Amino acid sequence: MKYARFIAGGRMLKGHLHEGKLVDAAGVAHDPAAVQFRLPVDPPKVIALALNYNDHAGELGLTQPSEPALFWKPNTTLLPHGGTVIYPRGAEFMHYEVELGVIIGRDARRVKAKDAMDYVGGYTIGNDLVVRDYVTNTFRPPMRGKGWDTFGPLGPYYVTADEVADPHNLTLTAHVNGELRQQGSTRDMIFSIPELIEHISRFMTLQQDDVILTGTPKGISHVRPGDVMTLEVEGLGVLQNDIQEEDEGAEPIKGKESKEGEWDGR
Repeated sequence: MKYARFIAGGRMLKGHLHEGKLVDAAGVAHDPAAVQFRLPVDPPKVIALALNYNDHAGELGLTQPSEPALFWKPNTTLLPHGGTVIYPRGAEFMHYEVELGVIIGRDARRVKAKDAMDYVGGYTIGNDLVVRDYVTNTFRPPMRGKGWDTFGPLGPYYVTADEVADPHNLTLTAHVNGELRQQGSTRDMIFSIPELIEHISRFMTLQQDDVILTGTPKGISHVRPGDVMTLEVEGLGVLQNDIQEEDEGAEPIKGKESKEGEWDGR
């Protein structure tokens, strides 16, 4: 089932997608194009993964990590489908990253990989936006590059786990202004979903509705104010957000280059 939370007629509602319409608890059908989407869940935390695709590591000139490279995606980054991403004033290189988001269905602690999929409630689409100016060895993990407000669009749907036959064989695409910029498959993830859940739950309790962003394939490129990003993960729907420049009164950011030979945290 595909669920969504949305505002229609001034009311906050939850509904499921049926024959192209969002049907709320009262049985009223709503046109998805006419509602205001909210986040599919309110996650206690969002844990993201860097360098989980070899081709993405390659395009950055980096090698794959020996264990999952994790970082926080602050909840202040979260933005629903249809929301506007704010482009930091003065940024030189900002890009999207289409990712499969895994939604935890129940609390998980010290879970073994063989049992991990039992703790998955469902899936959604994530966009792990980055100001690469700040992704340097100095800022590791890359919180300053990836933690800007509005830099974590999620949605539009909570797709229950039973709807996805094989989450490790899904096509991911990102279009900007209708142009295909990124394409890959979750079959190329270095660390699988069970491996990630086992690794993370070894030292941290994963709570119900936590989201794990599982990394992005090759194909990053610069986006600018006025652009529209359309991200799709096979079977999960389409996540779309536009970009607007930050207010003129904001202080321009200043990036810093990493030193040659140092891992720059990308």
